[in-house]
Amino acid sequence: MEKPEPQKKIQHEQIRGWGYIPKVPILVSPFFSWPPNIYRMYSWLFKRWLTITENLIILLISFASWTWFHPSISSMKNFSLDWIVVIWFHNLVLLSLIAGLLHWFFYIHKGQGNKLKYDPRILQYKGRQFTFGGQVRDNMFWSLSSGVFFWTGYQVLIFWAMSNGYVPILNSTKNPLIFVLWFLFTPLWISFHFYWVHRLLHWPPIYKWVHSVHHRNINVGPWSGLSMHPVEHLIFFSSMLIHFIIPTHPLHVVFHVQHQALQAASSHTGYESLLVKNKKTLDLGTFHHQMHHRYFEVNYGTLEIPWDKWFGTFHDGTIHAHEKFKHRRGNKNIN
Repeated sequence: MEKPEPQKKIQHEQIRGWGYIPKVPILVSPFFSWPPNIYRMYSWLFKRWLTITENLIILLISFASWTWFHPSISSMKNFSLDWIVVIWFHNLVLLSLIAGLLHWFFYIHKGQGNKLKYDPRILQYKGRQFTFGGQVRDNMFWSLSSGVFFWTGYQVLIFWAMSNGYVPILNSTKNPLIFVLWFLFTPLWISFHFYWVHRLLHWPPIYKWVHSVHHRNINVGPWSGLSMHPVEHLIFFSSMLIHFIIPTHPLHVVFHVQHQALQAASSHTGYESLLVKNKKTLDLGTFHHQMHHRYFEVNYGTLEIPWDKWFGTFHDGTIHAHEKFKHRRGNKNIN
């Protein structure tokens, strides 16, 4: 469990080089904090599931996807383009709509200017480091080609296995509590898996040839989330393999893979929240992960499980944490 740190003098300065910095220090999940704080636990769950949130929106999208746009499990006993192409095309359209609308609103229409934007710089529409000479084109290519391919591939494999009885399907009528709890568990499992595979991807040999494609994006946009090397997509979506081990419902499979894919787009928006009438309405990108894209060696995980705090790679957004990071890097010129 995370232990409270000694009280420090409040820092009123901001780290140089950022446009918007939210309230710091950044707090991790209260479920892994000590002493227990029941109010924070309730607020954490309420904010993530019972208001207009990414979790709730993706759950609704997943329900609609499975109900109206996916073939039935019984029709997937044999690998056939008839049903595989339907799932692939649905995923392609879904990612295009979500990432495309976010990019249009924030970066083309400039719907809220730089309000709540972490990095004040514009996206790199030109750059030799990008496969197609520009950040957005590069990101769209890797997301829509390799990203959707592996997203679909894991879905197809799991649905085929369910259809043939190779993995058990959870009966939602007989096990309603487990059925509901699986949705709450999914983000935690994704967080656990993401931290460890992300640390693996930062191992120098793998980073150089694989993960560096994603880290071309120092200043991120919605299309950056799934912009990865094919090997990274294979690793990133491998959290889906849990459905071969533990009985789940097909809706859990759809929610799981869409949570990974669609939240990758929303969490890389580059803005903390969507403003409606100047009021924060929908939380999007986290400053926690935005710092990882600029500083590389901090915040490998998410805030759901505080692996970074436990392993000494947590940057909480304060001047104090930044000075410790600069000292560890031995570079006093880091912004």
